[in-house]
Amino acid sequence: MVTKTVDLRSDTVTKPTEAMRAAMATAEVDDDVLGADPTAARLESEVAKIMGKEAGLFVASGTMGNLISVLVHCDIRGSEVILGDNCHIHIYENGGISTIGGVHPRPVKNNDDGTMDIGLIEAAIRDPRGEIVYPTTRLICLENSHANTGGRCLSAEYTDKVGELAKKHGLKLHIDGARIFNASVALGVPVNRLVQAADSVSVCLSKGLGAPVGSVIVGSKSFISKARRLRKTLGGGMRQLGFICAAAFVALKENVAKLEGDHKKAKVLAEGLNQIKGLRVNVAAVETNIIFFDIVEGSKITAEKLYKKLEEHGVLVMLEGPLSKL
Repeated sequence: MVTKTVDLRSDTVTKPTEAMRAAMATAEVDDDVLGADPTAARLESEVAKIMGKEAGLFVASGTMGNLISVLVHCDIRGSEVILGDNCHIHIYENGGISTIGGVHPRPVKNNDDGTMDIGLIEAAIRDPRGEIVYPTTRLICLENSHANTGGRCLSAEYTDKVGELAKKHGLKLHIDGARIFNASVALGVPVNRLVQAADSVSVCLSKGLGAPVGSVIVGSKSFISKARRLRKTLGGGMRQLGFICAAAFVALKENVAKLEGDHKKAKVLAEGLNQIKGLRVNVAAVETNIIFFDIVEGSKITAEKLYKKLEEHGVLVMLEGPLSKL
């Protein structure tokens, strides 16, 4: 009989802490669609300051944040965005940049460390002389940390090089920073330095930081002004938003310091799993809070059977598949 559950599915399954619930109960609120909610404004300003950008905007999810950011930068239908073939925007966001925004994705191979080769990015930029037949490249997207490669971290130096390439060709750079704080802690680099080259960043507060809901996108004042209108268009404008932002503010203030401990625990778990006969983990690739492990070919147990057996013992994990990286 299971008396306690160990939930290792994702950092998205956390429950609000007592401090978050207390902050939600006492939050000062007003109508945020009218731009009047003081708690939302305080959170947006704080995240923008931490990221080294001019302004911020709270959105319901990282997917909404990425979609809005892409649509602001690619405001002409038929624009093209260069992104990784294994990135979250391309794989797990329902094709929104295309179905809603009319933006064409130009995928470039993601390396095992989450990067894309600079040369391949540059080669993917459309020649303006072919605009009569090609989409127009307007944006490059990066993801840091990179979920599908196991939470690998992109260095500031790499991001700078991509930023320089973008500027050289008159393009914008967006970073999907769903777990940017994890990358910052793992690399020992201030988060504002990691996103210095970016024109916009989507920062999730409900993953590693444990808030119940929400992301903040940051960028220039003009970018956020356009983003605010798009948020309303997409049905993301909320009225008394402050009670949600209050919980996110607690997560931002209290939980960044806990990420290093999360990473250490993930490393210990990865090392232990790798010692179990029939399992294989690339321990060196475990840089943050995500672990992928494989069933060795020829093992007597399948992934599905192991999943069910762990569940019977109160240990919850995710099988790799369509819902495993959300």
